[in-house]
Amino acid sequence: MTKTPLLPRLGRRLRSGALQNVLLLGLLVLIVLFQLTTGVFLNPANIRGILLDSAVLLIVAVPASLLLISGFVDLSIGSVLGLGGVTTALLLTTTTLPPLIAVLVGVAAGAAIGLLNATLITVLKLSPLIVTLGTLSLAYGVTRGVSSLPLSGFPPEFRVLGGSLIAGIPLPVIIAVVIAIAGWIFATRTPAGRHVYAVGANPSAAYLSGLRVRLIPFTLYVVVAAAAAFGGIVSASRLGSASPGTLGVGFEITVLTALLLGGVNFAGGSGSVIGVVIGVLFLGVLRNGLTLIGIPDFWQDIATGAVLVFAAGLNYLNARRLSARH
Repeated sequence: MTKTPLLPRLGRRLRSGALQNVLLLGLLVLIVLFQLTTGVFLNPANIRGILLDSAVLLIVAVPASLLLISGFVDLSIGSVLGLGGVTTALLLTTTTLPPLIAVLVGVAAGAAIGLLNATLITVLKLSPLIVTLGTLSLAYGVTRGVSSLPLSGFPPEFRVLGGSLIAGIPLPVIIAVVIAIAGWIFATRTPAGRHVYAVGANPSAAYLSGLRVRLIPFTLYVVVAAAAAFGGIVSASRLGSASPGTLGVGFEITVLTALLLGGVNFAGGSGSVIGVVIGVLFLGVLRNGLTLIGIPDFWQDIATGAVLVFAAGLNYLNARRLSARH
């Protein structure tokens, strides 16, 4: 039997395996390039730093990917992240509440914004873009109202969340991996996960099939906001401070970039948690490598923006490929 030449076979595999294969190849190229350029990129300490820097993004991106797959988007993530972190930090520095209670209150504050988003969008059927832009501003305003100054001086018990190691692995990384595995199992091994895809692909057909097309995004909006708030709390614990003016600002763009890079269709109906993990790692490697080379922060922001535009283009091509297949 005649074998297909390697290059055409590889080309077809990249097209059929689509975006996440191309992204994985790009990630490997970046790793090799930065190692050859710096000589220290693959040092264990630097790899651990990349994973730690990417942990909060992965904690938020996994549930956010499920929301986007269901056909809905949340642009308030960054402000909710800041709200959760600052609320918890304020309670820890001005009250005698145990750290666990302060963390739960911070998560609840974020979940409240998610509940507002869910009600306005899935019950009242308002535009997700407009509503979440509004709650982005609302959460940011509340955060600035809670405290106008950076908060620090947290108790040691709280610093454990973002600064401790288990078997040499930072705790935030372990949390992020657990969330990613749970998200993958939910999306690929449960009926509810399949319903998420069905609602995103064709809401009308999902409704006629008896699926609860409002309850799924309603629940996901609350989960995404709670995850964002928890991400802000982890960030505050790791940094040892929470600044109302900067914590979480612009984070929603980074999340959206990771999702599009990971192959999640902006229109809903397709995407994978594995692709999102690769997208998060791609951004982490890119940022870290540019920092090691000595590229200024504003050029890193420009690079991230360029990656977002590139990801949007790939996402469009991938959506067209899926549409043609069907």
